[in-house]
Amino acid sequence: MSGSPLIGARAAHPLYGQLRQVTRHAAVLLADNPSPMTLDGTNTWLLKAPDAASYVVVDPGPLDPVHLQRIASVGPVSEILLTHGHPDHSEGARSFAELVGAPVRALDPTFVFGSEGLVDGDVVTSSGLELRVLGTPGHTSDSLCFVLDGEAVLTGDTVLGRGTTIVAHPDGKLGDYFESLKVLADLPPDTAVLPGHGPELADAGEAARAYLAHRVQRLDQVRRAVASLGGSATPRQVVEVVYADVDRVLWPAAEWSVRAQLEYLRAEG
Repeated sequence: MSGSPLIGARAAHPLYGQLRQVTRHAAVLLADNPSPMTLDGTNTWLLKAPDAASYVVVDPGPLDPVHLQRIASVGPVSEILLTHGHPDHSEGARSFAELVGAPVRALDPTFVFGSEGLVDGDVVTSSGLELRVLGTPGHTSDSLCFVLDGEAVLTGDTVLGRGTTIVAHPDGKLGDYFESLKVLADLPPDTAVLPGHGPELADAGEAARAYLAHRVQRLDQVRRAVASLGGSATPRQVVEVVYADVDRVLWPAAEWSVRAQLEYLRAEG
């Protein structure tokens, strides 16, 4: 990665409670909330310049007092940023803000606390860093990514470190998601992905292009499934055809994406 390579190898297994330095400016604490939807758990990112006295914390995670205390123990916190409002990223934000005396900033005003919100194009200057805010709706309507000094992008659930994400219909929109992935695909080469779940990735553009190809493939599969099942096919029936090779525990989440895909196809006519 240009200028600031990923430090060391990826973790071979979940390292709950251990601060792991990933780039020169970014370290991660993994929340102990594994599930089929959260993979090994939620990544809480701690960002600062080497000579800065405090951290920017991205996604404090669930309302887990042990995890929140571990974050607080690393050092002073200047600001708390949220990639989006799903509970596995945001539930602990208000309690953590009160614990460390720092404001919470997000796109959704529901989560803003002690400061102003964030919108696409904002620049957060804190802890010796500049974070450029990208509005990346699709997974949810309030999804944001944060570009860290040109070395990495924090993607929340827009791009994961393993597998693919869902379009959380009806809040998430597939058309929006396509456009957001195109924005990420245009980031400079070797911009690392620091995701909300899973391991870091070396190249955001490559990951986003792979996500785009996957989404186009899935959309074609849904289109064919609807044609074979007839116009009265339900989203669940489409899931049973298109996601037959996916663990059934994930089918309810897959149905959200299918509903988003069907809405997209209807809009196409």
